[in-house]
Amino acid sequence: MITLRPATARGHTEIGWLDSWHTFSFSDYRDPKHMGFGPLRVINDDRVAPGAGFGMHPHRDMEIITYVLDGELEHRDSMGNGAVLHPGEVQAMTAGTGIMHSEYNPSEKTEVRLVQIWIQPEKHGLTPQYADQTFEAALKPGEFRLIAAGKPSGGALKIHQDASVYVVKPAADRTAKLELKPGRRAWIQMLRGTASLNGKALNEGDGAAVTDELLLELSGAPDAEVMVFDLAA
Repeated sequence: MITLRPATARGHTEIGWLDSWHTFSFSDYRDPKHMGFGPLRVINDDRVAPGAGFGMHPHRDMEIITYVLDGELEHRDSMGNGAVLHPGEVQAMTAGTGIMHSEYNPSEKTEVRLVQIWIQPEKHGLTPQYADQTFEAALKPGEFRLIAAGKPSGGALKIHQDASVYVVKPAADRTAKLELKPGRRAWIQMLRGTASLNGKALNEGDGAAVTDELLLELSGAPDAEVMVFDLAA
């Protein structure tokens, strides 16, 4: 079964320097019917104005994944890590016992667009960790590319949960396929463009909850980009 969540049904925050769309309840946006999907707790699609960003703030007991779509994102944290991420780059943080971090747009002219994901960890009190990786060259059209997982492979980043996070850029000449094991479920998030999921049309910003399906089939235009979460039931 595939249940669509249209882009227009999401929560929205606009405060001048930040334009953010919330797939699930976040901050001042509260919807009891959309508090998350299994351990997947937050998907925020953020556009941050030049020279602005999120100042130092705390987190704990959460796996935080950030994926850059456009522009540049400068990261700093209380563990001493610092990096400037570009399109196709991913960072994963284990907040664990507690961290402070900031995410800032260092450009004076161009906004940055990023997707931030929160996944609840398998247990609390983990040691804080940080890692980043670029996947832009590895995103081959028509293939599911693993970017983060509880059991990572192929350069994917480690998270502490029974979950696998993929990015797909559809190919015009073939369908991308991903098998789901019995009892698993998935969340699909359209990052940009349009695509078809098992025959159902998806537009930019749309989400879809997938249950009781053993095969995901994605097709669409090459300029589309999709994020897929394979989750334990």
